Amino acid sequence: MIDNKKKPNPIDIHVGSRVRLRRNMLGMSQEKLGEKLGITFQQVQKYEKGTNRVGASRLQAIASILDAPVSFFFEDAPGQGSGQAGGFSEDNGASYVVDFISSSEGLQLNRAFVRITDPKVRRKIIDLVRTLAPEEE
Repeated sequence: MIDNKKKPNPIDIHVGSRVRLRRNMLGMSQEKLGEKLGITFQQVQKYEKGTNRVGASRLQAIASILDAPVSFFFEDAPGQGSGQAGGFSEDNGASYVVDFISSSEGLQLNRAFVRITDPKVRRKIIDLVRTLAPEEE
């Protein structure tokens, strides 16, 4: 059997994952984003999976709705040469952070943590997590 399904472009997948990340950071549903864009939540899902490519004008609208610069959606994109990255970049340096924040557990932890207003309590939670985590190699 021949697999005729076209695989999504890695850049489209990356841009979609960044749309999902930013939407989740804001606690916005796919339905709400779709509503503001005038499209269905299924279309938002396809963008986020990289199944459908996001056009330039649509990406500009998404950036505006999600209050992020268009460049946010391309940060750490695959195929960027080392000369294009800035700051303290590493090979796929932030990809594990994006993967974690995009996960169900990471999203739940992030949402709960930002609701804690007492800085001392936040510091104690960080200390607790560091204590529970294995040592870095």
